[in-house]
Amino acid sequence: MKKKITMIAVFSLFAAMLPAQDVLPAAPLRLTLDDAIDIALAENPTIKVAEQDVQLKEMAKQETTMGLLPEANLSGSYQRTIEKQTMVMNDMRFKVGVNNMYTGGLSVSLPVFAPALYKSMNLTRTDVELAMETARASKQDLVCQVTKAFYQLMLAQDSYAVLQKSLAQSEENFRIVSAKYDEGKVSEYDKISAEVQMRNLKPSVISAGNAVELSKLQLKVLMGVTADVDIIVEGNLKDYEEQMYASMLTLDSLSLAQNSSLLQMDLNSRLLQNTLSIQQQNFMPNVALQFNYMYTCMADNFDFGNYNWNPYSNVSLSVSIPLFKYSNFSTVKKTRLQMNQLQLNRDYAERQLRMQMDTYLNNMAASAEQVSSNKEAIVQAQKGRDIAQTLYDVGRGTVLELNSAEVALTQSELTYSQSVFDWLTAKADLDKLLGVDYFDEK
Repeated sequence: MKKKITMIAVFSLFAAMLPAQDVLPAAPLRLTLDDAIDIALAENPTIKVAEQDVQLKEMAKQETTMGLLPEANLSGSYQRTIEKQTMVMNDMRFKVGVNNMYTGGLSVSLPVFAPALYKSMNLTRTDVELAMETARASKQDLVCQVTKAFYQLMLAQDSYAVLQKSLAQSEENFRIVSAKYDEGKVSEYDKISAEVQMRNLKPSVISAGNAVELSKLQLKVLMGVTADVDIIVEGNLKDYEEQMYASMLTLDSLSLAQNSSLLQMDLNSRLLQNTLSIQQQNFMPNVALQFNYMYTCMADNFDFGNYNWNPYSNVSLSVSIPLFKYSNFSTVKKTRLQMNQLQLNRDYAERQLRMQMDTYLNNMAASAEQVSSNKEAIVQAQKGRDIAQTLYDVGRGTVLELNSAEVALTQSELTYSQSVFDWLTAKADLDKLLGVDYFDEK
């Protein structure tokens, strides 16, 4: 019994320790740009809504196609006579009719010639294409946003690293100057200047750290992951420098053929053209075939067991020819005006898009030149800081010169990262403008 109690106590303790393993923090999610985009396309609610819109349009298309199939209905009616009709014949009056009348049966109708229905099928087909293009535009917009958010996080991390390095250098300078001040080798002014330089950098480092967290949160929202998931992006902006010089784009080599906004306008123009065709079919005749198989019963009492049911059936062909309806003419005219408006808006939109395309190319070219210049500026600023440090160590320089050299180096590194970021974001906007599909490009 004591052994059993001991074993139960051991197992209970072991079971109590098991849940503690579940509370261990999850490992950070390490991401490349492709990983972030793939997760966003799989988890972002906007993409799921766009895909469901396509499914809804597909269902509407099927409903329109089903209009070509025959339609069958079961019908039934009961009629109670309150006052029978009176007939007069040779001055004789007599009542005609029965108290109760029942009718029931099957009715089948089939459209033989329905031009409006045929045009409606083309309309729904174009509507499906428009929904698919809208979904593609949503994906392109999400890819662009995720790409820019990813680069923004990289810029924040690079800036944070530069400011941390500058703060560490300022703290080291302050330590050296304080030691020299204690030995009486430098003035109190040098010590104060070094301390001010160090303390001025701390708020910038804190702000840069907050910018990193905000950039992470923005990327998480776009990816559709919860805020408690920690993410780490692989690489830095410097890794994309070769891509800048490998991409030689000119205005003449680019085309707006795959721009989603223009494609949606073209599809809307097709929708209006199909709508106009449907409206014009209102002037055409419609032919329908109908078959009825019915049972009738007339009785003066409610003796259901003795009712005599009589079947009858018929086939009919109905033709409806519209002669005049003024609203048909005004509706056609209104649709044509809408088509003209859409064409004018498309021409204007295309001119604006070409202007944006030119702007993005100019920004990319300017950023590429700035990167080349800023890269050389970093080399010169590093050399200048080393010289200022050496001069100050041998007593031939001042702390102001050292601080100025340190600020120049920090500014050069921050400007370099900003230039690379500007080029990458302009390239992302240009890809979205050109309608570049992520999976095709990948």
